[in-house]
Amino acid sequence: MRTAIAFIAILAATATSAADIDAGHIVDAATGDWNGDGKPDLAILAGPAEAASDEQIGIYIYLRDADHELLRLSARAPDKIWGSTDADGVLGQEPSIKAAGKTSIAVRSQNSAIGRERWDQTLTLAYRNKQFVVAGYTYNHYDTLANAGGSCDYNALTGKLQKDGKDVKTVPRVIAIEQWSDETGQSICGQ
Repeated sequence: MRTAIAFIAILAATATSAADIDAGHIVDAATGDWNGDGKPDLAILAGPAEAASDEQIGIYIYLRDADHELLRLSARAPDKIWGSTDADGVLGQEPSIKAAGKTSIAVRSQNSAIGRERWDQTLTLAYRNKQFVVAGYTYNHYDTLANAGGSCDYNALTGKLQKDGKDVKTVPRVIAIEQWSDETGQSICGQ
């Protein structure tokens, strides 16, 4: 945790522009060796500068420079996931980011608190061919009034798709995090 806090302080001092990230709107951070070079890297979730209590949140990934002990922006995906950024807000709508395996990142968003449509989504990001791609997409939903729901688990690197527990034929896809949208995931899952 201390490492993540130190990285966030460095990030605030070295952000590429004030329009990209407001240090006051960082909602979560994770460290790991995303590109496998043995040096610690940083991934963060940050809301826009004009914060609301629930909004689209950006994913920013920094890799350690090969020649200097500095973090360099490698992936910038603003407005990528939905979530609450209000510390006094409703529980069950907070996004999170964490290391998943040696070189992967799990980004989770959810609505498990408000309305009849409850859902959670996890994007698994991986560093492939010098870019961050969506390696996996998991989406679960539940309608509290209709007592119905469904699930989708897609491995983009292998093309394996499971919808509501059943295997479905599909193809592998390489989608950079910058090009990903919720609509992309919903169309893959046939929702």
